[in-house]
Parts: sequence; C-alpha cells; structure tokens
Amino acid sequence: MIRNAKYQIGQIVRHRIFPFRGVIFDVDPEFNNTEEWYQSIPEDIRPAKNQPFYHLLAENEETEYIAYVSEQNLLPDDTGRPVRHPQVKEIFKLDSDGTYRPRNVLGH
Repeated sequence: MIRNAKYQIGQIVRHRIFPFRGVIFDVDPEFNNTEEWYQSIPEDIRPAKNQPFYHLLAENEETEYIAYVSEQNLLPDDTGRPVRHPQVKEIFKLDSDGTYRPRNVLGH
C-alpha cells in the first residue's frame, strides 16, 4: 500500500533518533535504495519499506551530507534555523517567510 507523503519538498525536518536535520529535496513513495543499504541499518531500528522515504540535504554538528530517511524516523524541525548544506542554494530559494521553494520546477 502506497500512501501520501507526510512531509513536502522544501520542508526542514529532523531525525527522530539521530542528531541531524535537513531540507527535503526528493521523496520516494516507498523504499527505493539498495538492499545492501537497507541491511546496513541495525535490525532493531530498521524501518518498514512500505512508507515514504525522503532525500535530505542533511547536516549535523560536524558536516553536511545527503541522507535517505524513512517517514517514521522524521519529525518537523521547528528551530527556525536555515540549513547550511552547500547545495541548498543550488536547489532552493529561501522565501521571506523562511520556507524553501525549489528553484527549477520541471513541468511535463
């Protein structure tokens, strides 16, 4: 069963367990990564595959990176701080109200 994503592209979220946050730049309706990646997650915290997974321009205290996170492991980030990931400016523009909008919306 595929359900609608709870979070949207441009939204800032944080991880429920690990100390990182990021801005969503893509969403998969359900798990769409390698089995090797999936098996590398400790079994006791491994998420179900039949939920949305989010691609984040992520950051923690030390560094910036790309993260792939299940919906069940995300929470809204309410710090009001912008994301410092260097690719943010390539993908998004920051509106006056502090929300990220995609720079290039591709139409069909």
